[in-house]
Amino acid sequence: MPTLPTVHRTLLVLLLPLLAALSSCATPNARGGRLQEVCEAVAEGFDGDVGIYVRHLGSGESAAVRADELFPTASLIKVPILCATFDALEQGKLGYHDKLVYTKDRLYPGEDLLGSFREGEPIDVAKLCLLMITTSDNTASLWLQEACGTGTAINAWLDTNGFRRTRVNSRTPGRELDRERYGWGETSPREMAELLTRIRERRAVSPEADDEMHRLLTRTFWDGEALAGIPPEVQTMSKQGAVNASRSEVCLVHAKSGDYVFAVLTKNQADQSWEFDNAGFALIRRLSQALYEYFEGVAVVPPSSRYW
Repeated sequence: MPTLPTVHRTLLVLLLPLLAALSSCATPNARGGRLQEVCEAVAEGFDGDVGIYVRHLGSGESAAVRADELFPTASLIKVPILCATFDALEQGKLGYHDKLVYTKDRLYPGEDLLGSFREGEPIDVAKLCLLMITTSDNTASLWLQEACGTGTAINAWLDTNGFRRTRVNSRTPGRELDRERYGWGETSPREMAELLTRIRERRAVSPEADDEMHRLLTRTFWDGEALAGIPPEVQTMSKQGAVNASRSEVCLVHAKSGDYVFAVLTKNQADQSWEFDNAGFALIRRLSQALYEYFEGVAVVPPSSRYW
């Protein structure tokens, strides 16, 4: 007959695998690849190319779909411009409340708020940053691109900080062919997600600069895509980008389960409409909602589309 310690040892050997399995199910880092399945399911059947990168910052759980492939940035390039602007501020090359003088020759065609400014009207750098991120004002963005040292300087900052695939192409000597292919800028889903992560973790420019960039990135006007899949009481950092054949968004969510970040970019879209139900916009909404429900374990009912 076995002794009591031997019985205990035998039971322990039998129970260890079960305990390990239960433990892994209780953490968000070991769900049998379901996060990857969620992302692939959202991308499946899309008429165009889709790149996705997702990472839960606490657990490290991640998923990737063509995450290192190059995509057009459209207005996502304004996040690197923001970082380079704050790098110039940290170096004393600009002052956050320096007054710059608007002239009509700066106006970029479109619906930019700066277009309503009078000739010779002053505006400070802080408000240009606000317009660039919150309303995605192209005139403000190009002005800041110039003020912090042109696209070449921004690309140098990106390269120095380990971003090998993200580049400004527009108004940047030597990148004319890249501009023809990708437009204003190019990036990968993984690098765009990493850029927001570094700002969140105070590792982008400086803790003080990152704090202010974080605040700016929580104030977007464009809340009809990724943010529509997240309850309004949950704070997010985000930036959106869109041109005819490409719709993209990068978002960091301050969720109860812990922060998670995702970037979804498209290119070669068949649907080039500009309606609410554009296939790219719908893809972003589906992914955002699916990710929130996956990490938080609660269903999300998106609000009515009447306000978009």
